[in-house]
Amino acid sequence: MKTISQWQLRAVFARRMSDMYGREVPAYTTLVDVSREVNAEALQHTDAERLGSIGRVTAERHGAIRVGTPSELNQVARIFGALGMHPVGFYDLREAAASAVPVVSTAFRPLDADELERNPFRVFTSMLTSADPRFFSEDVRRQLEIFLSGRELFPPELLELADRAERDGELPEDAAERFLRLAVGSFELSAEPVDRTWYATLEAISSVAADIGGVRSTHINHLTPRVLDIDELHRRMGERGIEMIDTIQGPPRWDGPDVLLRQTSFRALAEPRALREPDGSVTAGVSRVRFGEVEARGIALTREGRTHYDRLLAVVDRRLAERPGGSRDEITREVWEEGLPDTERGLIEQGLAFFTYRLREDRPRCGPRRPTSVLALLDGGWVDAEPIVYEDFLPRSAAGIFQSNLSGEGSRDNTQQAVHYDADWMAGAIDRHIHDPFALYERQRSDSISHVAKFLGLAGDLI
Repeated sequence: MKTISQWQLRAVFARRMSDMYGREVPAYTTLVDVSREVNAEALQHTDAERLGSIGRVTAERHGAIRVGTPSELNQVARIFGALGMHPVGFYDLREAAASAVPVVSTAFRPLDADELERNPFRVFTSMLTSADPRFFSEDVRRQLEIFLSGRELFPPELLELADRAERDGELPEDAAERFLRLAVGSFELSAEPVDRTWYATLEAISSVAADIGGVRSTHINHLTPRVLDIDELHRRMGERGIEMIDTIQGPPRWDGPDVLLRQTSFRALAEPRALREPDGSVTAGVSRVRFGEVEARGIALTREGRTHYDRLLAVVDRRLAERPGGSRDEITREVWEEGLPDTERGLIEQGLAFFTYRLREDRPRCGPRRPTSVLALLDGGWVDAEPIVYEDFLPRSAAGIFQSNLSGEGSRDNTQQAVHYDADWMAGAIDRHIHDPFALYERQRSDSISHVAKFLGLAGDLI
């Protein structure tokens, strides 16, 4: 009997999710079409594929979902585990946004470079922090916990198939089809009427909380294609009459190397939603919870690089405060030009970014002494440096996207003590190791250097 491997399940799932979301949110289809146009034109530049082949970039998506409890998060982990996707990174959006965004998050994605090349689907997954008294009073928390405990997001058959796929690394074709149908169906927007009063109670606290805990199902909150020129895409979407958020989140556009992640989105759309009134009747309403995001990915930064990046953001914030009315884009570009190397070699020399190293076909064949450092190998023509693509997310940018699509600021009582959540807590909740993204990038870099050293017969580690 034919079997379907995990990466094939992942690829089909990503494609079907994209098709489903396009049917439900037509503006997303426009976003994908414009992304393809921009990417096709970007291929005219010689370095367009330096951060990924056009085949990979065209297929690439990340999605976002939201759940309400540790138990629901655990079930999500089982479903994505079936697809060869593992939790990477911990993000606390409560502290990254000025508005009320009471969630903590992780991202499920493939780990290995070859799996990412096959299909790099990622899902940014957030869980409501209902125990945090800054957002939820004792009474609301009690009601919320009762409401969430009474719903079932994922049918038992789906979870059983997910466990089987993760255990075996594959599914028979008929079981794979059943798994995919159930999984995609679980993330469609439900037509079940929403309790107007309960939803409004949560929406006054946070529209994110209402979207998670005010309904009896979950849904894909947004899907994100990857584009090679996000500024051009932002402009063209506006020309198509689709309202974009005001700011591209993340690093600025500048003449140096692209690092980390830049993101933008069209604004959350007003969609019809059936509402159940206190008297039991059903009326027509609207909700604004789904939008279309797009991303441009750059080079992964080292721990030192991320610390430096955060310092640069602090400089940007300080200069904005000193120059009321100043342009954030212009100030950020100014700070980047002052504080970040404008070449890939500069990033390597200062230890700010991750690269892999590949022996050159035309490398020197002989000589009295071979170089013993990575920089000397680069300068001597022995190896080429290839940037490692940043596969993860930025809390401040994610919060910025969430905040730009909120229906209101919500409420937050900062006199209350925050409840502590961290990666160890989340690992316990989902019974899985939360992978450190820096460690994953470092392993790629180190493996490539070890291969070069072994091939050249160099003793010890290259520096």
